[in-house]
Amino acid sequence: MKQVIVIRNDLKLGKGKIAVQVAHASLSSAEICKKNHPSIYREWLEEGQKKIVLKIENKEKLLELYERIKEEIPAVLIRDAGMTQVPPGTVTCMGIGPWKDEEIDRYTGELKLL
Repeated sequence: MKQVIVIRNDLKLGKGKIAVQVAHASLSSAEICKKNHPSIYREWLEEGQKKIVLKIENKEKLLELYERIKEEIPAVLIRDAGMTQVPPGTVTCMGIGPWKDEEIDRYTGELKLL
């Protein structure tokens, strides 16, 4: 089991901002999984909560990936409040899972590590 966070590379966010957006995505996606797939969530917790952060080119590619994945695997888009580096409502990243590694990899296997 693993969780994947996919962050937009085109926004050129600062390190702290990236960390906060990744944290939002991780918690939000995990909460969805916990509610809808409690046994998978528990297994992920027991295995050490593996997380991987990947980058994607832009908003369009991120939304396209989200549309392909959302019916099969718990996923959530994160929109920023706009208090610092980007305008309010900017989609910054997506949280995927926790879910089965090989099923997530079918969608994200070609993306590069952040």
